[in-house]
Amino acid sequence: MKRWAHPFLLCFTLLSASFSLFAVDAPATAPYLLQGAPSFDQSISQFRETFNHDNPKLPLGEFRAIDSARDTPTLTRAASKINENLYASTALERGTLKIKSMQITWLPIQGPEQKAAKAKALEYMSAILRAFTPVLTKAQSQQKLQKLLTSGKNKRYYAETEGAIRYVVADNGEKGLTFAVEPIKLALSDALGGAN
Repeated sequence: MKRWAHPFLLCFTLLSASFSLFAVDAPATAPYLLQGAPSFDQSISQFRETFNHDNPKLPLGEFRAIDSARDTPTLTRAASKINENLYASTALERGTLKIKSMQITWLPIQGPEQKAAKAKALEYMSAILRAFTPVLTKAQSQQKLQKLLTSGKNKRYYAETEGAIRYVVADNGEKGLTFAVEPIKLALSDALGGAN
């Protein structure tokens, strides 16, 4: 087994455990997605190409499918190793490979490299936030990320919805930190529906 396989498997174990509370009558599928969650209008390859173009100092490697017994006929999981303690993972609509959820997971390290490693993880998280909320400037995305991380500090998970996007933070302390961006379905309120 390759050297990075153990941290990689740990990352997905953390992801599954971190988001298990999001399951709504469907724990056997992707527990970190809301039931019936839509997809972003981008395939993973389109996203990666745009992300790498917009963030040349924060490259994302190719995402590789992960076989999982919990996948469904409509869902595929994939991941990309950024470095020894930082991973990008995604849930994709099978067939179209459109993104249903995008996550960055940081596995904390001890020692003198910890501060630089965390700073790199926050750069990636901020860039992912900005990729799905392009109206934010770099400074605004960093501020938004810090607000989300502060709200999610020491919580099993924290979710905040803004428009058609849901931001999720799963803070497992020394076991890892995951930041996710997911699309949600918008529903008209009864008042708006009655006005039409």
